[in-house]
Amino acid sequence: MTSQPDTTPDTSAAEFPIDTIRPLLLEQFAVLDDLLAGLTEDEWTTATCLPGWTVKGITAHLIGTESMLAGIEAPRVERDVRSFDHVRNDIAAFNELWVESLRPVPGADVLERYREIVALRTEQLGAMTQEDFGKQSNTPVGPAPYGRFMRIRVFDCWLHELDICDALGRTGSEGGPRAELGSAEVFGAVPFIVGKRGKAPEGARITLELTGPLARTIHIEVHGRATEVPALSEPVTTTIAMDSGLFVRLAGGRVRAEDRIEEISLGGDTEVGRRIVDNLAFTI
Repeated sequence: MTSQPDTTPDTSAAEFPIDTIRPLLLEQFAVLDDLLAGLTEDEWTTATCLPGWTVKGITAHLIGTESMLAGIEAPRVERDVRSFDHVRNDIAAFNELWVESLRPVPGADVLERYREIVALRTEQLGAMTQEDFGKQSNTPVGPAPYGRFMRIRVFDCWLHELDICDALGRTGSEGGPRAELGSAEVFGAVPFIVGKRGKAPEGARITLELTGPLARTIHIEVHGRATEVPALSEPVTTTIAMDSGLFVRLAGGRVRAEDRIEEISLGGDTEVGRRIVDNLAFTI
Protein backbone atom coordinates (compact mmCIF):
# COMPACT_ATOMS: atom_id res chain seq x y z
CA MET A 1 0.00 0.00 0.00
CA THR A 2 1.51 3.24 -1.08
CA SER A 3 1.09 6.02 1.47
CA GLN A 4 1.37 9.71 0.80
CA PRO A 5 0.58 13.03 2.43
CA ASP A 6 -3.03 14.20 2.06
CA THR A 7 -2.59 16.95 -0.49
CA THR A 8 -6.14 17.30 -1.80
CA PRO A 9 -9.09 19.07 -0.19
CA ASP A 10 -12.01 17.20 1.35
CA THR A 11 -14.32 16.20 -1.48
CA SER A 12 -17.78 14.74 -1.91
CA ALA A 13 -18.50 11.17 -2.87
CA ALA A 14 -19.54 12.35 -6.32
CA GLU A 15 -15.87 12.96 -7.09
CA PHE A 16 -15.17 9.25 -6.57
CA PRO A 17 -17.79 7.61 -8.82
CA ILE A 18 -18.09 3.89 -8.31
CA ASP A 19 -19.05 3.32 -11.96
CA THR A 20 -15.68 4.75 -13.01
CA ILE A 21 -13.33 3.56 -10.28
CA ARG A 22 -14.58 0.02 -9.72
CA PRO A 23 -14.30 -1.25 -13.32
CA LEU A 24 -10.86 0.30 -13.74
CA LEU A 25 -9.64 -1.27 -10.50
CA LEU A 26 -10.94 -4.67 -11.59
CA GLU A 27 -9.31 -4.16 -14.98
CA GLN A 28 -6.05 -3.33 -13.23
CA PHE A 29 -6.28 -6.56 -11.23
CA ALA A 30 -6.71 -8.47 -14.50
CA VAL A 31 -3.77 -6.71 -16.17
CA LEU A 32 -1.54 -7.71 -13.27
CA ASP A 33 -2.78 -11.30 -13.53
CA ASP A 34 -1.87 -11.38 -17.23
CA LEU A 35 1.55 -9.91 -16.42
CA LEU A 36 2.29 -12.48 -13.71
CA ALA A 37 0.90 -15.52 -15.47
CA GLY A 38 3.59 -17.70 -16.97
CA LEU A 39 6.54 -16.12 -15.17
CA THR A 40 9.48 -18.41 -14.54
CA GLU A 41 10.75 -18.83 -10.99
CA ASP A 42 13.77 -16.72 -11.92
CA GLU A 43 11.45 -13.95 -13.06
CA TRP A 44 9.47 -14.16 -9.83
CA THR A 45 12.68 -13.58 -7.88
CA THR A 46 13.91 -10.72 -10.08
CA ALA A 47 14.85 -7.67 -8.02
CA THR A 48 12.80 -4.50 -8.56
CA CYS A 49 13.52 -0.83 -7.92
CA LEU A 50 11.91 -1.16 -4.49
CA PRO A 51 14.50 -2.05 -1.80
CA GLY A 52 14.21 -5.64 -0.63
CA TRP A 53 11.34 -6.48 -2.98
CA THR A 54 11.39 -8.88 -5.89
CA VAL A 55 8.53 -9.33 -8.35
CA LYS A 56 7.17 -11.86 -5.87
CA GLY A 57 7.56 -9.33 -3.07
CA ILE A 58 5.47 -6.74 -4.92
CA THR A 59 2.81 -9.38 -5.57
CA ALA A 60 2.84 -10.34 -1.89
CA HIS A 61 2.33 -6.68 -1.01
CA LEU A 62 -0.66 -6.46 -3.36
CA ILE A 63 -2.10 -9.60 -1.78
CA GLY A 64 -1.57 -8.13 1.67
CA THR A 65 -3.30 -4.83 0.98
CA GLU A 66 -6.32 -6.45 -0.63
CA SER A 67 -6.44 -8.99 2.22
CA MET A 68 -6.50 -6.15 4.74
CA LEU A 69 -9.36 -4.54 2.82
CA ALA A 70 -11.16 -7.88 2.87
CA GLY A 71 -10.81 -8.08 6.67
CA ILE A 72 -8.07 -10.72 6.72
CA GLU A 73 -5.43 -10.32 9.42
CA ALA A 74 -1.76 -10.05 8.51
CA PRO A 75 0.32 -13.20 9.02
CA ARG A 76 2.79 -13.63 11.82
CA VAL A 77 6.42 -14.12 10.87
CA GLU A 78 9.48 -15.16 12.84
CA ARG A 79 11.79 -12.38 11.67
CA ASP A 80 11.57 -8.86 13.06
CA VAL A 81 10.58 -7.00 9.91
CA ARG A 82 11.19 -3.65 11.60
CA SER A 83 14.90 -4.48 11.64
CA PHE A 84 15.05 -4.38 7.83
CA ASP A 85 16.84 -1.29 6.53
CA HIS A 86 14.04 -0.42 4.11
CA VAL A 87 11.29 -0.59 6.76
CA ARG A 88 10.92 2.90 8.18
CA ASN A 89 7.30 3.25 9.32
CA ASP A 90 4.24 1.30 10.43
CA ILE A 91 2.81 0.94 6.93
CA ALA A 92 6.10 -0.45 5.64
CA ALA A 93 6.21 -2.91 8.54
CA PHE A 94 2.68 -4.09 7.76
CA ASN A 95 3.56 -4.55 4.08
CA GLU A 96 6.66 -6.50 4.99
CA LEU A 97 4.70 -9.10 7.00
CA TRP A 98 3.08 -10.29 3.78
CA VAL A 99 6.30 -10.07 1.77
CA GLU A 100 8.21 -12.07 4.38
CA SER A 101 5.47 -14.69 4.80
CA LEU A 102 5.28 -15.40 1.07
CA ARG A 103 9.01 -15.21 0.39
CA PRO A 104 9.56 -19.02 0.44
CA VAL A 105 6.36 -19.79 -1.47
CA PRO A 106 6.80 -20.73 -5.16
CA GLY A 107 5.74 -18.06 -7.61
CA ALA A 108 2.94 -20.13 -9.11
CA ASP A 109 1.40 -20.56 -5.67
CA VAL A 110 1.73 -16.84 -4.96
CA LEU A 111 -0.18 -16.19 -8.19
CA GLU A 112 -2.96 -18.49 -6.98
CA ARG A 113 -3.08 -16.56 -3.70
CA TYR A 114 -3.34 -13.36 -5.70
CA ARG A 115 -6.20 -14.77 -7.75
CA GLU A 116 -8.04 -15.91 -4.64
CA ILE A 117 -7.94 -12.52 -2.95
CA VAL A 118 -8.84 -10.74 -6.19
CA ALA A 119 -11.87 -13.01 -6.54
CA LEU A 120 -12.95 -12.16 -3.01
CA ARG A 121 -12.38 -8.42 -3.49
CA THR A 122 -14.23 -8.52 -6.81
CA GLU A 123 -17.23 -10.02 -5.02
CA GLN A 124 -17.03 -7.44 -2.23
CA LEU A 125 -16.65 -4.50 -4.61
CA GLY A 126 -19.48 -5.81 -6.76
CA ALA A 127 -21.84 -5.63 -3.80
CA MET A 128 -21.00 -1.99 -3.04
CA THR A 129 -23.01 1.08 -3.95
CA GLN A 130 -22.13 4.71 -4.53
CA GLU A 131 -23.22 5.32 -0.95
CA ASP A 132 -20.58 2.84 0.22
CA PHE A 133 -17.96 4.67 -1.82
CA GLY A 134 -18.96 7.90 -0.07
CA LYS A 135 -18.52 6.58 3.47
CA GLN A 136 -15.58 7.86 5.48
CA SER A 137 -12.74 5.36 5.75
CA ASN A 138 -9.23 5.14 7.12
CA THR A 139 -6.97 5.48 4.09
CA PRO A 140 -3.24 5.97 3.41
CA VAL A 141 -3.93 9.73 3.30
CA GLY A 142 -6.01 9.80 6.47
CA PRO A 143 -9.82 9.87 6.78
CA ALA A 144 -11.39 10.09 3.33
CA PRO A 145 -14.26 8.54 1.35
CA TYR A 146 -13.86 4.85 0.60
CA GLY A 147 -13.92 5.77 -3.07
CA ARG A 148 -10.75 7.80 -2.58
CA PHE A 149 -9.11 4.70 -1.12
CA MET A 150 -10.14 2.71 -4.18
CA ARG A 151 -8.67 5.38 -6.45
CA ILE A 152 -5.47 5.08 -4.45
CA ARG A 153 -5.66 1.32 -5.04
CA VAL A 154 -5.77 1.95 -8.79
CA PHE A 155 -2.72 4.20 -8.42
CA ASP A 156 -0.81 1.72 -6.24
CA CYS A 157 -1.57 -1.30 -8.44
CA TRP A 158 -0.83 0.62 -11.65
CA LEU A 159 2.48 1.89 -10.29
CA HIS A 160 3.42 -1.63 -9.24
CA GLU A 161 2.54 -2.83 -12.74
CA LEU A 162 5.18 -0.40 -14.00
CA ASP A 163 7.63 -1.58 -11.32
CA ILE A 164 7.27 -5.19 -12.43
CA CYS A 165 7.50 -4.32 -16.11
CA ASP A 166 10.61 -2.20 -15.53
CA ALA A 167 12.25 -5.07 -13.62
CA LEU A 168 11.44 -7.61 -16.33
CA GLY A 169 12.21 -5.35 -19.27
CA ARG A 170 8.62 -5.23 -20.45
CA THR A 171 6.30 -2.40 -21.42
CA GLY A 172 3.55 -1.45 -19.00
CA SER A 173 0.48 0.75 -19.22
CA GLU A 174 2.11 4.17 -19.42
CA GLY A 175 -1.18 5.79 -20.46
CA GLY A 176 -4.87 5.08 -20.87
CA PRO A 177 -7.86 5.25 -18.48
CA ARG A 178 -6.23 3.33 -15.59
CA ALA A 179 -3.11 5.47 -15.78
CA GLU A 180 -5.18 8.67 -15.98
CA LEU A 181 -7.25 7.71 -12.95
CA GLY A 182 -4.35 6.45 -10.87
CA SER A 183 -2.06 9.35 -11.72
CA ALA A 184 -4.68 11.78 -10.36
CA GLU A 185 -3.10 10.97 -6.99
CA VAL A 186 0.24 12.21 -8.33
CA PHE A 187 -1.00 15.26 -10.18
CA GLY A 188 -3.17 16.33 -7.26
CA ALA A 189 -0.01 16.48 -5.15
CA VAL A 190 1.99 18.75 -7.49
CA PRO A 191 1.36 21.96 -5.49
CA PHE A 192 2.49 20.19 -2.31
CA ILE A 193 5.58 18.85 -4.06
CA VAL A 194 6.49 22.26 -5.50
CA GLY A 195 5.76 24.28 -2.37
CA LYS A 196 6.66 22.03 0.55
CA ARG A 197 9.22 19.63 -0.83
CA GLY A 198 10.68 21.79 -3.60
CA LYS A 199 10.54 24.94 -1.44
CA ALA A 200 9.60 27.17 -4.35
CA PRO A 201 9.99 30.78 -3.15
CA GLU A 202 7.25 33.36 -2.73
CA GLY A 203 6.23 34.81 -6.08
CA ALA A 204 7.53 31.86 -8.09
CA ARG A 205 5.58 31.00 -11.24
CA ILE A 206 6.37 27.50 -12.42
CA THR A 207 5.27 25.60 -15.51
CA LEU A 208 5.62 21.83 -15.62
CA GLU A 209 5.41 20.52 -19.19
CA LEU A 210 4.93 16.78 -19.57
CA THR A 211 5.10 14.92 -22.84
CA GLY A 212 4.25 11.29 -23.50
CA PRO A 213 1.16 9.20 -22.63
CA LEU A 214 0.08 11.45 -19.74
CA ALA A 215 1.00 14.72 -21.45
CA ARG A 216 -0.21 17.90 -19.79
CA THR A 217 0.85 21.40 -18.80
CA ILE A 218 0.66 22.33 -15.12
CA HIS A 219 1.02 25.92 -13.88
CA ILE A 220 1.86 26.64 -10.24
CA GLU A 221 2.01 30.04 -8.54
CA VAL A 222 3.34 30.63 -5.02
CA HIS A 223 1.49 33.28 -3.03
CA GLY A 224 1.76 32.23 0.59
CA ARG A 225 1.30 28.65 -0.60
CA ALA A 226 1.78 26.88 -3.90
CA THR A 227 -1.44 26.65 -5.92
CA GLU A 228 -2.24 25.20 -9.33
CA VAL A 229 -3.73 27.80 -11.66
CA PRO A 230 -5.23 27.59 -15.16
CA ALA A 231 -2.71 30.13 -16.48
CA LEU A 232 0.12 32.16 -14.97
CA SER A 233 -0.71 35.74 -14.00
CA GLU A 234 2.76 36.95 -15.03
CA PRO A 235 5.69 35.52 -17.02
CA VAL A 236 7.01 32.14 -15.90
CA THR A 237 10.02 32.09 -13.57
CA THR A 238 10.90 28.38 -13.84
CA THR A 239 10.11 25.76 -16.45
CA ILE A 240 10.46 22.01 -16.05
CA ALA A 241 9.90 19.59 -18.93
CA MET A 242 10.14 15.80 -19.09
CA ASP A 243 8.32 12.66 -20.21
CA SER A 244 5.28 11.75 -18.11
CA GLY A 245 6.64 8.27 -17.44
CA LEU A 246 9.76 9.72 -15.89
CA PHE A 247 7.70 12.17 -13.83
CA VAL A 248 5.56 9.36 -12.40
CA ARG A 249 8.63 7.33 -11.49
CA LEU A 250 10.29 10.35 -9.86
CA ALA A 251 7.12 11.16 -7.90
CA GLY A 252 6.85 7.52 -6.84
CA GLY A 253 10.45 7.46 -5.63
CA ARG A 254 11.37 4.81 -8.20
CA VAL A 255 14.29 6.75 -9.72
CA ARG A 256 16.37 9.77 -8.76
CA ALA A 257 16.53 12.97 -10.77
CA GLU A 258 20.32 13.04 -10.53
CA ASP A 259 20.47 9.73 -12.41
CA ARG A 260 18.11 10.90 -15.19
CA ILE A 261 18.91 14.62 -15.31
CA GLU A 262 19.80 14.48 -19.01
CA GLU A 263 16.13 13.63 -19.69
CA ILE A 264 14.88 16.72 -17.84
CA SER A 265 14.86 20.23 -19.34
CA LEU A 266 15.05 23.16 -16.91
CA GLY A 267 14.59 26.83 -17.81
CA GLY A 268 14.47 30.19 -16.06
CA ASP A 269 15.49 29.88 -12.42
CA THR A 270 17.13 26.47 -12.79
CA GLU A 271 18.15 26.35 -9.13
CA VAL A 272 14.47 26.27 -8.16
CA GLY A 273 13.74 23.79 -10.93
CA ARG A 274 16.51 21.45 -9.84
CA ARG A 275 15.37 21.61 -6.22
CA ILE A 276 11.86 20.65 -7.28
CA VAL A 277 12.88 17.68 -9.44
CA ASP A 278 15.29 16.49 -6.74
CA ASN A 279 12.38 16.36 -4.30
CA LEU A 280 9.56 15.01 -6.46
CA ALA A 281 9.22 11.76 -4.50
CA PHE A 282 6.19 12.02 -2.24
CA THR A 283 5.10 8.41 -1.59
CA ILE A 284 6.44 6.69 1.52
